[in-house]
Amino acid sequence: MDSLALGDIANLVGGALHGDATIPITGAAIIRDANPGDITLADDPRLAKDLADCKASAVLVPPTVELADVPTVSVEDVHVSFSKLVEHFKPRAANAACGVSAAAHVSKTAKLGAQVVVYPTATIGDDVVIGTGSVIHPGVHILAGCRLGENVTVFPNAVLYEATHIGNRVLIHGGAVIGAFGFGYDTVDGKHILSAQLGNVVIEDDVEIGANTTIDRGTYGPTTIGRGTKIDDQVMIAHNCRIGCHNLLCSQVGIAGSCTTGDYVVLAGGVGLRDHIKIDDGAILGAKSGVMHDIPAGTTYLGYPATPEREQMVKQAAWAKLPEMRKQFRALQKQVAQLAERLGDAA
Repeated sequence: MDSLALGDIANLVGGALHGDATIPITGAAIIRDANPGDITLADDPRLAKDLADCKASAVLVPPTVELADVPTVSVEDVHVSFSKLVEHFKPRAANAACGVSAAAHVSKTAKLGAQVVVYPTATIGDDVVIGTGSVIHPGVHILAGCRLGENVTVFPNAVLYEATHIGNRVLIHGGAVIGAFGFGYDTVDGKHILSAQLGNVVIEDDVEIGANTTIDRGTYGPTTIGRGTKIDDQVMIAHNCRIGCHNLLCSQVGIAGSCTTGDYVVLAGGVGLRDHIKIDDGAILGAKSGVMHDIPAGTTYLGYPATPEREQMVKQAAWAKLPEMRKQFRALQKQVAQLAERLGDAA
């Protein structure tokens, strides 16, 4: 991509220029990686010290950040503007394939909308419906009866089991498995017998599902993921769960069967929920929280087992004092022993 003058950069992102408009900009990079000719970003005044050794030719900043020693472009939303610059200098590759590859296996009963792209080695099963503009990457397996909306992207090696329903504008990253059997067994005559696996998975519009994430089908009805929810890599959602709208589920979250979350719930990395838990709207669970009971709306819980944030902070403060308390306890033990010895001598 050809270079742009800094003044043109300001016009591209609708920002206010402070510095020489003729400076040539040839790329966009974060502070750590920036070289001469790059524009970088600093979204916080505390990053000013990091810019001292930065080689970037200019900096994208919000109106609250002022830098005297380097040319800047001031914008309201630094990250939206910087993303635009990154895409300008490093545009995403367009879909190389057009239409359905002859090296893909597509059932004769499948129905594909206009401008659908199916890459080589993908498998599309019987009675599958795929909406307009969707892209199915190599190695994807979409089993019988699945329904995909418009502008869905399924990245390589993801698997959609039978009757999975996907809304519009959904991203499913590589290796994700949607609709596998739930981990449910009945013990009969000393043997574990797989219970009914008659449900499916329903994923609403604008959901993103991370790489190697697994979402199990319901026992009789659907496991559901609400619209706008974003799920990180390596997340496990068990059978019969109902995940609300606009949730954020971070990496390595594990949700046991029949759990329910409200809207705008945040589960940080490594959170674990036991079965049949309800997390109400707007609740936040800190990293590594182990949840054993329902969580009220708008609250923040931490720890294992998870307790309210303030209570957990008190516990952590006490825990940090244990080594010193142990020393004090040993000193008290010695003093008590000495007093006992003196009392024995006096008797």
